Amino acid sequence: MQKSSTVTDKTAVLRPLGNIHHLALRCRDAEQTRWFYEDVLGLPLAAALSLENSPGTEKQRPFLHLFLELGDGNYIAFFDEPGHAKPEQFEIKDSFDIHIAFETENIESMLAWKDKISAAGDFIFGPIDHEFVESVYFFDPNGYALEITHKTAKHDAVLLEEKSNARQQIAEWSARTRAKKIEIFGADAIDSRCSALLAPHSDTQKSPSKKT
Repeated sequence: MQKSSTVTDKTAVLRPLGNIHHLALRCRDAEQTRWFYEDVLGLPLAAALSLENSPGTEKQRPFLHLFLELGDGNYIAFFDEPGHAKPEQFEIKDSFDIHIAFETENIESMLAWKDKISAAGDFIFGPIDHEFVESVYFFDPNGYALEITHKTAKHDAVLLEEKSNARQQIAEWSARTRAKKIEIFGADAIDSRCSALLAPHSDTQKSPSKKT
């Protein structure tokens, strides 16, 4: 009981998590990645850490950890670790799986970035009007989908309106898609409330039982 009380006392003073210090991804080659993010996108190289062992496990796993600094002082980081890398890891990725949206101040700036990225030889498309933001899209050398976006005049009003019924939207979507998700993942995976480390493994996920 004392332990539970102590945990409650500590969590009671927690403030909402603030900014993202860094987002870390795997890259194919550190210099190739540095060129794109620093020379093309203008993010200055902040650090390049060469390490021999995997942090926390101390298993031998040589890698270079690259940090590039965003305008707000946060970072995008990359691991160059060829020992466990595979070519297919750097194919074009579905933007629904991962994409990174960088914010710029206005439409003029967004279009200027589009011209610069296009001049560097990268395919870039847009603008796409999402009502609350407007964006252009492209890919980095590692296959990650990237976006440069600016807030429209409607940004705050649109998000405020959507916030009012966000939980209802989730509930309706969950009801609509539950059967399909159970078929793919299994009910235990959908209903668990824990990290992926503790979640049911794929070999325990079963499709709905066949009728006999």
